[in-house]
Amino acid sequence: MIKQAHEAYNAKDYEKALELYIQLADNADAQTSLGFMYQHGQGCQKDDAKALEYYNKAAEAKQPYALFNLAILYMNGLGGVEHDQFKAHDLHLEAATLEVVPAMYEVALMLERGLGCIQNYSEAAFWYEEGAKRGHLECYNNLGVLYKDGMGVSEDEGRCFICFSKAAEGGLAQGYYNLGQLYDQGFGCEQDHDKALDLCRKAAYNGHEKAKEIIASLQEDGKIVF
Repeated sequence: MIKQAHEAYNAKDYEKALELYIQLADNADAQTSLGFMYQHGQGCQKDDAKALEYYNKAAEAKQPYALFNLAILYMNGLGGVEHDQFKAHDLHLEAATLEVVPAMYEVALMLERGLGCIQNYSEAAFWYEEGAKRGHLECYNNLGVLYKDGMGVSEDEGRCFICFSKAAEGGLAQGYYNLGQLYDQGFGCEQDHDKALDLCRKAAYNGHEKAKEIIASLQEDGKIVF
């Protein structure tokens, strides 16, 4: 029945999905889905209290995405819980160890910035790498920054270039911008200002604010036509 419930949800038949999940309300996966549906008002009235109740039940059973969703609530003080970075970090770490890729990124970011935990660049690099191995674009990008600056890892121009390239190949605006910076500086690659400009254009087109400012400035000076 859980498969039927997932199929109904993916088909956006939320009322049917909700009905089936409720019948399976002792199942941790169903509880997680119910929490998400009540949180976002899918097939039902938005109800933060019910969402939190179902997430907590599923989290007690260590359902990976219930842990992750709870972490997001605590990180932002949403859904009837108080803002608690320490609780958010613990939950993200649990979810990350259970292979939730977005949680790998979040726990790495918190470790890098010292949010809800002691700042630890090497641990941040570890989790960025785990996420990058699974194709997470922001993990590639942020790992590239650590390799560029030698934070938590040895400075490595080649690995930095690879990480930014992967982020750019995936269409990440920050990845385009950072890769463009490498070509502009000749860091980890042969200096190529034309390539740098092309990547800056792509970053701007994909919404990168700094890239937009650079392109606008060059246009105003009559140096390029966008």
